[in-house]
Amino acid sequence: MNHPTALFLLAAKQAEIKALQQLSTSCLLVTSISELVHQLQRERGISNIFLASGCELFAKQRQQQLLQSVQAEQELRTALNKQYLQGAEPCHSSRLLSGISLALQGVDHLAGLREQVQLQKITPLQATEAYSRLIAAWLAVVLESADLACDAGITRFLVALFNLLQTKEYAGQERAWGAMGLASGQLTTELAERLLLLQQAQQHSAAVFLEFATTEQQQQWHLLEDATAAKQLRQLRTMMQQLAGTAAPVPAVSDLWYQFATERMDAMHLLQAGLTSELQQLTSATVAAAQQQLQQHQHKLTELTELPASSGLTLLIDPSMPGLYGASVLPSSQAEQNLQAPSRSFYQLLSEQAQHIRQMHTELTDARRAIIEQKLIDRAKLLLMQYKKLTEEQAYRQLQQSAMKQQCRIADVADAVVKALKPMKT
Repeated sequence: MNHPTALFLLAAKQAEIKALQQLSTSCLLVTSISELVHQLQRERGISNIFLASGCELFAKQRQQQLLQSVQAEQELRTALNKQYLQGAEPCHSSRLLSGISLALQGVDHLAGLREQVQLQKITPLQATEAYSRLIAAWLAVVLESADLACDAGITRFLVALFNLLQTKEYAGQERAWGAMGLASGQLTTELAERLLLLQQAQQHSAAVFLEFATTEQQQQWHLLEDATAAKQLRQLRTMMQQLAGTAAPVPAVSDLWYQFATERMDAMHLLQAGLTSELQQLTSATVAAAQQQLQQHQHKLTELTELPASSGLTLLIDPSMPGLYGASVLPSSQAEQNLQAPSRSFYQLLSEQAQHIRQMHTELTDARRAIIEQKLIDRAKLLLMQYKKLTEEQAYRQLQQSAMKQQCRIADVADAVVKALKPMKT
């Protein structure tokens, strides 16, 4: 059927397929970003021990890790160039491309950072902060990719993946701070408070991950937290809180801390790998289902003859469609009688597609709630840093403490902060 209305119906489904195909490619990129983040986290941890030991420990492991990090970087660069610089379809998200360019600028200077580490021209703390900034930039790209997703099921997977990556990143920072404190003997009360905040941040991100994860992924997480490494790490956490304020180096405990924290993070990486694999399968299946629906639409339309002149009335008398508030012009039974068989079949395709779009929008709104809240927290931190001259850590600590004091979610506190400080900007 070459009727213009029918052609628009097919065009709508084709547009949906095109968006899903682009989303599928984006999910492959997110997988590559996830792998690079993991390798950078390993490089950060090894470099930390390498520097703290005066280049005596982990020298060989560091060289091996650099090769893995470089390989992950090259694979990601190839994928990014293919998708965004050489792809047939341009990316229309300036925020996403800006985020990618910022993260890539950090990667461009990794060689200089690695040289400083090799020559011991940088402290363990400075190196850890540099790697953490780079990892944060790539996690922001993952969050932006999730915000651009056009399918609710895939969005939920991306939200789960982002929060798992964020949990793992907080765990990596906890590992770094704990190792430095134990190795140097500087178990200050400030360090103990920082470790406690990182543990609370992990709990928050893990809770969001569990909300959007599948039942199987939830079970894997609980097994991870019940494993020996996680239990031993919790005991060491308690010990470090008890030792807060002391100044006695405990290198043996530092090694155990690093070992158990690393084993826990490696278990998270296995869960991450499984999630990214499922994500790719889901995107392929979603694209295939949409293509099948398009074929079904095309088949049904070929069975129809030219639309009758009165077919336009199908929308006008459908009581399920929005119309006059508080009234229906025609009773439902009379509306059904006015529908001729051919127009009923065609209108059914139209109404099913409209319902599909409405349902997808509703599910997307629910899935994006976590993304909106995360961006709200980031915005509140930025405003606190600007107007109260706080560091990012101090800003996040203030949000956490306010949430605990008010017994509410940190996102609610962030919303109040943004509303209160936004007028000051204008």
